[in-house]
Amino acid sequence: MTTVEYSVEVDAPPEAVWAVASDPRGLPAWERHIESVSVPTGGLGPGVRFEVTMSFVGVRTTVPCVVREWEPPWRSVVTLGGLLVATVTTSIASLPFDRSVLRHEVRYVFKGPLGSFGAASVRALGGAEFALRRGTEAQRRQIEATDRR
Repeated sequence: MTTVEYSVEVDAPPEAVWAVASDPRGLPAWERHIESVSVPTGGLGPGVRFEVTMSFVGVRTTVPCVVREWEPPWRSVVTLGGLLVATVTTSIASLPFDRSVLRHEVRYVFKGPLGSFGAASVRALGGAEFALRRGTEAQRRQIEATDRR
């Protein structure tokens, strides 16, 4: 498995960071390779399953996701299956003056007959580190634009 992580300081309290970062429906806005997200109407919590539809260089796949840990507004752990097997850990730490640190850690491996194609596609598009950084920075911008302290 490969592990990538990225942290960013956010000019918002943990609750405002959590409200955005814990909602996977925002994924298509944060990551251009995610086409859609299907979340149950009851929202997320431990054991809840949802699906993410991704597209890499013309190859489309649906990724099943399961919430393993859910500790608002501090931490979540979500596992992904299918072509992309991953564990995504999101954590939020409080800083002075209503600021926070948002951190994502992704442990992943591509599996199956299309796994090597998926891995090569990610590398060709700048790598997982680049994608994680770009997505986390998009979250930061959204949080700071919507925080109404």
